[in-house]
Amino acid sequence: MHNATPDIPEIDYPDSDGNPMSDNTEQYRWIVIIKENLEIMYADDPNVFVAGDLAWYPVRYTQKRAAPDVMVIFGRPKGRRGSYKQWLEENIAPQVAFEILSPSNKDRRGIDSLEEKFEFYQEHGIKEYYTYDPDDFVLEGWQRYGDRLVKIPSMMDWVSPLLGIRFDWAIGQELVLSRPDGQRFLSSVELDHRFQQSKLQVWQEQQRAEQERKRAEFQRQRAEQENLRAEQESQRAEQEKLRAEQESQRAEQEKLRADRLAERLRALGIDPDSAENL
Repeated sequence: MHNATPDIPEIDYPDSDGNPMSDNTEQYRWIVIIKENLEIMYADDPNVFVAGDLAWYPVRYTQKRAAPDVMVIFGRPKGRRGSYKQWLEENIAPQVAFEILSPSNKDRRGIDSLEEKFEFYQEHGIKEYYTYDPDDFVLEGWQRYGDRLVKIPSMMDWVSPLLGIRFDWAIGQELVLSRPDGQRFLSSVELDHRFQQSKLQVWQEQQRAEQERKRAEFQRQRAEQENLRAEQESQRAEQEKLRAEQESQRAEQEKLRADRLAERLRALGIDPDSAENL
């Protein structure tokens, strides 16, 4: 339980820091791409919380806060929050933060400036911090060593130790992020397009399977018809054989009758061969 200390009055912790989530469409696009793809990555892990533009209060009884464009917290459950109050979250600080730069926040000084955010993240435990400028294609990263965030010397082909994502980037080129399985981070439109393609492929596979089933059924019916014809031919052959046997038996009976008649004629002194010529 998290009980308020009796001699310190509780204060209000606003959910908003008063700043817009983004200043332009490109900044917003990158915030959404990173946040949504990270959520997809950790969709099956109930204890990874990914948030976008959520106020983070690391210390109780002070309104000192920051709202990273995207932050990732390992060890905390998913769920709705108006803000991230660290003392209500087993005192687990976010481990990874992203900031997407825009003309306004690049030039901002003082409160909510990039310099102030860096100091905030360094002081309160961020382990990996990344900034990306989608206008000038500039990517920078910092990694925690002890109590300090140290700049990563080169971000080319960098792989995040905590997230496992790959930063495919070169100076003057747009950043490409990839999941640990190699799948590129996609926009919602690209994800929907891929989903529609998958649905089409499933439908096509179902159609092919149905056609194969029909072909197999046709082949089975044809085989049954061939078997039936073969059986009928076998029955006709058996009938012909039976008729031939019956004819043979009749011929044998006729021969026996002729032989008996010839014997009787001979007994009467008549040559059956001469009798035949009469």
